[in-house]
Amino acid sequence: MDTTETNDRQLVERVQRGDKRAFDILVLKYQHKIAGLVSRYVRDSSEVQDVTQEAFIKAYRAIPRFRGDSAFYTWLYRIAINTAKNYLVSKSRRPPDTDIDVDGEFVADSAVLKDVAGPESRLATDQLQKVIFDAIENLPEELKIAVTLREFEGMSYEEIAEVMECPVGTVRSRIFRAREAIEKSIESIG
Repeated sequence: MDTTETNDRQLVERVQRGDKRAFDILVLKYQHKIAGLVSRYVRDSSEVQDVTQEAFIKAYRAIPRFRGDSAFYTWLYRIAINTAKNYLVSKSRRPPDTDIDVDGEFVADSAVLKDVAGPESRLATDQLQKVIFDAIENLPEELKIAVTLREFEGMSYEEIAEVMECPVGTVRSRIFRAREAIEKSIESIG
């Protein structure tokens, strides 16, 4: 168990004993990561903040039942993903597209793709992005989540398995299938 996990576990135990300030520390520690995760699903920044806050409220209410079977942040990520998905369902929206570069690797900021010299290059990049976005949009939900957690959040396959509550082999398969589907879409424009 690493230092972060040990510190989180101590804070969780304090919260479970009624120390609300300990939960404030956890919120400060993870609010940007959780907001970043939520923003992969919810586009409007004010809605992102609302959904992030709702995820923390749900976590606070559920923390008495947190047994420590997984790392706290893994448990919190699961709550945040479910909160974002429930929010989208309640608004009858689908999760947004994600950004990947030409080699099929995910990038954190689409500005990387747009920083290409020349209008022809930009047009080609924009067309490629649209194909990729459409491919991701058409992926089944479990493939989108697995790829997002791996490529954007940098989670290990084991952590993703905990969040998605499935075996590691299933996670590997989902990520492989997602990348394969995206690659086929890219090949279809060439």
